[in-house]
Amino acid sequence: MSGHSKWATIRRKKGAADARRGKIFTKLIREIATAARLGGGDAAANPRLRLEKARTANMPKDNIERAILKGTGGGEAEAWEEAVYEGYGPGGTAVLVEVLTDNRNRTAGEVRHVFTRFGGNLGASGSVARLFERRGSLVFERAGLEPDALLEAALDAGALDVVEGEDQLEVVTGSAELGGVKRALEERGFRPAQAGLAMRPSLTVRLEGKEAEQMLRLADALEELDDVQSVSANFDIPDEEMQRLAG
Repeated sequence: MSGHSKWATIRRKKGAADARRGKIFTKLIREIATAARLGGGDAAANPRLRLEKARTANMPKDNIERAILKGTGGGEAEAWEEAVYEGYGPGGTAVLVEVLTDNRNRTAGEVRHVFTRFGGNLGASGSVARLFERRGSLVFERAGLEPDALLEAALDAGALDVVEGEDQLEVVTGSAELGGVKRALEERGFRPAQAGLAMRPSLTVRLEGKEAEQMLRLADALEELDDVQSVSANFDIPDEEMQRLAG
């Protein structure tokens, strides 16, 4: 797993995600409504809906349906605009920030302020995007799981790779194949703890000490911004260092 994915998992286990559930749902509603407005409300024909992310977050079905209805004209319309900000964090870490905003100037100012506050800087468009590729990600808890069986099932289902970690295994898929691979694995008894699309880095930057701490604070502060939908970064922090900082 990428360093950013491992950090998100550690926070989830410690209950940080539960405390932010209301904010997570608000962001998901905005994302789903915008995707439905741009590409329609049929998930089979509109991969932009990214419903796996909402389902994995245990978002109620009614909330999902209302968000789709809102986007397709059945509710109050809001003109959210997609934007991507690129920059660098401590140690030269590449950071990609995806947002939905109704005010680009406000959002750009907020994102720039967070970068500056935690030892980074906002870059020009195209400065780091080339280092990332959008992939599907299915994360499974390792306890009670047979890795070889998951590997075989995942590859049979069309996955690109299976990455083993100390406590988890991550099945990596093409962005369009996420839903199909997830369904195939669930039919064989493998249920992911997390599922969704993520920007995966092609190379990583190892961080420790103060730089690692600053980078994690930067990632957390960016994700707390209301307009931010996702943050991707190519840092690699040793597991023991992450656990220490999480504590």
